[in-house]
Amino acid sequence: MPTLPANGLTLDFEVRGDPAAPPLLLVMGLGMPSALWPDEFVQTLVDQGLRVITFDNRDCGGSTRFEGVPVPNVLRAIGRALLRRPVAAPYTLEDMAADTVGLLDALGLERVHVVGASMGGMIGQVVAARHPGRVLSLTSIMSNSGNPARKYAFGRWKALRAIVHPPPPPDDHPAVVEHLIRVFGVIGSPGFRDDLPRMRPLFERVARRGLYRNGTARQLLAILSTGDRRAVLQKITAPTLVLHGADDPLVPLAAGRDTVANVPGARLEVIDGMGHDFPPTLMTQLALRIAEHCRSAQPNAPVVEPSPLAAIATSPATVIEATPAAPAQEPRAGSAATAEATASSPLPGAPA
Repeated sequence: MPTLPANGLTLDFEVRGDPAAPPLLLVMGLGMPSALWPDEFVQTLVDQGLRVITFDNRDCGGSTRFEGVPVPNVLRAIGRALLRRPVAAPYTLEDMAADTVGLLDALGLERVHVVGASMGGMIGQVVAARHPGRVLSLTSIMSNSGNPARKYAFGRWKALRAIVHPPPPPDDHPAVVEHLIRVFGVIGSPGFRDDLPRMRPLFERVARRGLYRNGTARQLLAILSTGDRRAVLQKITAPTLVLHGADDPLVPLAAGRDTVANVPGARLEVIDGMGHDFPPTLMTQLALRIAEHCRSAQPNAPVVEPSPLAAIATSPATVIEATPAAPAQEPRAGSAATAEATASSPLPGAPA
């Protein structure tokens, strides 16, 4: 992959699609290189008339690694976060957001659609809040607001243990692949268990790209040290779509709802059967939904010829919409902030 200087670092990146098309930046989650973005997902976005940029976050893949920085005690940091005590870290999500903006500067991109998954969603939120003039739209996938309340901050212990379990040596590619299969077997989509074997080629690509255990630990500390971002989220002005799996064991659905409650005008779509992964069965549908969100946020963008798949983008899913006027408090049953409108059927291929 080519590299560019950004925010004093070197970031690996890749661009696909028509140079004249509206740009869309994909921001990956904790410890994962951009190789984890499924080809079908990216290609669908390109086919829908978007120019897609992917990159490796700092301390990951081929981007700058902080190899001289001490490796943190992750379990101690999680304990401090649970007790709502400050967590020290070599960098924060604010720094990672600055990396992202630096990449846009290096690419000469004034404004982009931003799509982030998990930690990438958190980074995208900070970019949209701190640099509103750079973001055409925001899509936050399986992410949260940093709300420290236990019901929002952490999912199931089994899922948390899976992501902090040390991976095998990075040069043992077969072992890394098996490690990823075990991890995503725990945090992945209960409604799409048959998809896990189909993800092996994706994991093999990630293994070749390289997992960096120490970088993952520092990225996790960046999340924990940044803490509660709800006040920051309330500054977001870009049209925002929040996508969340109904069965996410790592970042609970409550976290997605809380994100919507804190981003003015945000819209939430809950995907039945989806966990904390990218099940192949859903990739085309999710990409089409994101493309439609981008089009609605940029009505003057070039028109794309209708695709045979276009009908999927408008198929009904479980949808919750909220536009709170104030920071979310603990939700009360029946309150306006927790009102839900549920459509008649899930995404195609999802369990009824």
